Amino acid sequence: MRLLNKDRYEAVRAPLEDPISGVANLFDISVVLIVAMIMALMSALNVLDLFDPETEMTMTKKTKDGQMEIITKKGKEINVKKISPEEAAGQGERLGTAYQLDDGQVIYIPEK
Repeated sequence: MRLLNKDRYEAVRAPLEDPISGVANLFDISVVLIVAMIMALMSALNVLDLFDPETEMTMTKKTKDGQMEIITKKGKEINVKKISPEEAAGQGERLGTAYQLDDGQVIYIPEK
């Protein structure tokens, strides 16, 4: 009788699988999700053009304090110019009209 009970107790005393081994898989999944989110954000904001050495682009950015920045990229060269209200003032001639749509898109219509 003791021999039969001995096997049963040894099976109960045997350590189970390590409960923390699944954490390594969660870490791998989180890294993949973070990379996917970064790529989706970059493509949604059209920032991938910044990495292409043959593209030329211009972006404007307005900070919380109202200061404007113009970011221009020509080839591999990127320039950032901060514009104050004094620099934006001056004489000129009207070239056309710009309209901003509800979705944020700006349409320019020349005068001629």
